[in-house]
Amino acid sequence: MEKRTPVIQVTDLHRAYGKLDAVNGLNLSVQPGRCYGFFGRNGAGKTTTISCLLNLLRPQSGSVRLFGMCPEKDEVAVKSRLSWVPDTIAFYPWMRIHSYFSYLASLRQKWNRQLEGELVARFDLDPSRKVNSLSKGEKMQVALIGAICPEPELLLLDEPTSGLDPVVRKEFIKTVIGAYQDGDPENRTVFVSTHLITEFEGLIDEFTVIEKGRDILTTTTEEAKNRYQRIVARFTDEKVNLDAISCLEVNREGREIEVICNGNSSDVFEQLKALKPESLERETLRLEDIFRAQVKAERQNDEPKTV
Repeated sequence: MEKRTPVIQVTDLHRAYGKLDAVNGLNLSVQPGRCYGFFGRNGAGKTTTISCLLNLLRPQSGSVRLFGMCPEKDEVAVKSRLSWVPDTIAFYPWMRIHSYFSYLASLRQKWNRQLEGELVARFDLDPSRKVNSLSKGEKMQVALIGAICPEPELLLLDEPTSGLDPVVRKEFIKTVIGAYQDGDPENRTVFVSTHLITEFEGLIDEFTVIEKGRDILTTTTEEAKNRYQRIVARFTDEKVNLDAISCLEVNREGREIEVICNGNSSDVFEQLKALKPESLERETLRLEDIFRAQVKAERQNDEPKTV
C-alpha cells in the first residue's frame, strides 16, 4: 500500500508569548481522509497551533507542514486546498448572506452551489439578510457553509460549534461534517479543535490531547476505547483499601468506588473482584471521559511533591 503524505505534520513545535509557552514541543501527524480531534482545555495551545498551521503565527522552533508544504513559503498553494472556520467569526457588515457566498465563490476554483442552497435551507437562513443582523449562532452557520461549499481537501475547525444551539449543533456535526467527508472519504480530512468532545463522538477517527502546549496523548478512537475503561464496585464496607491497585483515577462516594483504567482493566477487575464487592461492573469510556481523566492525571503529575 502506497504511503501517502500527511495532510498535517507538526514536528517539535514551539511558540511562546513572552515567558509563556503556548505550544511546547508539540508533535502530531494527520493522514488523508481522517476526522482528527485536537482536544484541550481553553488555553492549552490549540488556537496557537492552528495559527501556526495557517501562517498567522510563525513557529519559534520546530516545523509545520500541510500537504507536505511549508505554509509560509507556499501559502497560496496551501490555503487554496483548505477551509478554516475560526472560533470568532467576522464579516464585512454591509454584505448579505447571498453576496457573502458569492464573494467567497469568486475566490475559489470550485464552489458547490447546490450544496450552498441545501445547507441554507437546512439551517433556515434567509439569504437576503445582512450578516451584521445575524445572531452568533447564525454567523457560525454561515461561516461553516462558506467553508464546506468549496469542498476543500482539509477542513480546519476551531471550536466550530461555539454559539450554536444544541439542536443545530447535533444537526451540523452528524449530518454536515459527515456528508462533507462522505463526498470523497479517501481525500477529505477534518481537523477539529474543541473542548466540547461529546458532540463529536462517533465521527473522530484519531485524536491528540494537548495540555500546556504539549501532546499528552495521541491515539485512535478504537485503541482508546480498548485501553480506557471504567470499573464501578460497591462494597459493604466504606474502608476498602485500594493502595495496591494501579489505575489512572479513583473516585469514592460512600461504599461505591469508581476506577478509571488505562490498559490494565482486566487486572484491576480481578483485583477488585477478589475484595468481594456487592456488585462489580465494567464499561468503555466516552472520549470526553478519556480526555478528562488523562488531563487530570497530567495535572497531578505536574504538581510539586511534598515530603
